[in-house]
Amino acid sequence: MSATVTDAPPTPPPPPSSPSVRPAKRRGVELALILVAALICVFGYVVVGVAVRGGVPHDASRYGTGLGVLALAAHLAVRLRAPYADPLLLPIAVLLNGLGLVLIYRLDLATPGDRAAPAQLVWSALGVALFTAVVLLLRDHRVLQRYAYVFVAAALALLIAPIFFPPINGATLWVRVAGFSIQPGEFAKVALAVFFAAYLAANHHALAYTGRRVWRLQLPTGRVLGPIVAIWLISVGVLVLEHDLGTSILFFGLFVILLYVATGRTGWIAVGLVLAAFGAAAVTSFEPHVGARVHDWLHPFASIEAGDGANQLAESLFAFAAGGVLGTGLGEGHSALIGFALKSDFILATVGEELGLAGLSAVFLLYALLVARGFRAGLRLSDPFGRLLAVALASILALQVFVISGGVTGLIPLTGMALPFLAQGGSSVVTNWIIVALLIRVSDRARGPQGGDTGGQEVPD
Repeated sequence: MSATVTDAPPTPPPPPSSPSVRPAKRRGVELALILVAALICVFGYVVVGVAVRGGVPHDASRYGTGLGVLALAAHLAVRLRAPYADPLLLPIAVLLNGLGLVLIYRLDLATPGDRAAPAQLVWSALGVALFTAVVLLLRDHRVLQRYAYVFVAAALALLIAPIFFPPINGATLWVRVAGFSIQPGEFAKVALAVFFAAYLAANHHALAYTGRRVWRLQLPTGRVLGPIVAIWLISVGVLVLEHDLGTSILFFGLFVILLYVATGRTGWIAVGLVLAAFGAAAVTSFEPHVGARVHDWLHPFASIEAGDGANQLAESLFAFAAGGVLGTGLGEGHSALIGFALKSDFILATVGEELGLAGLSAVFLLYALLVARGFRAGLRLSDPFGRLLAVALASILALQVFVISGGVTGLIPLTGMALPFLAQGGSSVVTNWIIVALLIRVSDRARGPQGGDTGGQEVPD
């Protein structure tokens, strides 16, 4: 008897499909954090008024309303056009910008003849307006890659423009027309970041796998590396002629970081450090302005020993020492003794004196979180341009914080540069808002269902 095949085993039912996981938008979290940030800033504003004038400032409600309206407008733009963007980026920017306004207002009370807070508030409003415009109009960050050479041409034009205007305080950094001045170099750094990211993304395979090998470093061919090196050298050369050494360091650091990220070769970091050391030694030897700053860095109390009183760096160090762990309290310090550049280059000294080590740590944590979220957005993207652009924008913020905080604390020689969002400077605060807007756009692509390496699946933040 032969076995029949009519009773074949039934086909097992397909396993139940797992419910699709939609990426979380977390716009409610963003709104709640923005409200907390605004309340912290209003509280600081009131504390300054009580400490210095003995009462609540009469315009505290107006300050809080203005800050809240600006933050809400930015939030609505993100909610409308970038619903999957990182929910921490915008609240951190609001908090840093608001704290900067409080600090500048507090220093205005110590220097009544030089009020800077009203102008800084106007520039901050313009920055938020540009932030909103970028978020609303730029639907995909990859569009920027098509215009890489337009961006580099604009960057060079912006860098060269101050040469045709008279220097201010020994530096040729500003374009001043009819009492209105801007610092074009601040905008040039964003344009150069876009160009570096676009060029390296288009040539990263050639950069990593072609050319000669010297020791452990794979040198790219001159045809591939030459154009971007030439652009970088021109940019840095112009900045050195204009005595803008802080931005020169920023561009060099940005170039080395992006080269490392594009090629994945750590040797570029070593080469960058060696070249930076040679460059610093050379500039110090022929540039007296830089030489004086290096001397102040090595001997910060030499002017006191010579009977000439404390210089700016010494006053800054005294302010940090006076602050201790918890600080003297907002409005209770004496950092106004620093004098020139008190509200710009040395504003961190006021934080150290009046908020202490605890306040400094909180500010640095905010910066670290902002930079880390930028890097995170880049790591989650699959397209090389977006990854490099996010790294470049986050690196700009990180390098600025390192250079200025290292200078005012005596870690490295002082170089002129604005601390992002906190320091006085219209061009700086506008540029930083544009950087945050681009990071918002990149993070929306990285976290959303349409892009990134997660295949549309949610990745815990």
